[in-house]
Amino acid sequence: MSGVWVFEDGIVRRADSDPPSGAGAGGSRPNKVLVHVPSGEVVTSYDVLERRLRELGWERYLYDPCLLQFHKRSTVHLITVPRDFARLKLVHMYDVVVKTRNVFEVRDPAPA
Repeated sequence: MSGVWVFEDGIVRRADSDPPSGAGAGGSRPNKVLVHVPSGEVVTSYDVLERRLRELGWERYLYDPCLLQFHKRSTVHLITVPRDFARLKLVHMYDVVVKTRNVFEVRDPAPA
């Protein structure tokens, strides 16, 4: 794909592209939620995410002041998310979904 690509905070994005639909002003988190499918629980913090990943055999991997990383010994996969949950973006959510097939989903939030 042509265009200008920027690598920033461990994420590659097109510099000349518009923010994805649903993204708030200032690049805030899109209006989507990460859901643990078997329980229907919305992931609202890293405590919830880490608990669910541990149940699946994922372990915390190395210490980094900016990132949380999880590794599963039986795979080469590494899930990397920003240490600040408020900085969790759609690309991070889909990283979790792809590496834990049929366990997590990205959904629209339930109406309040």
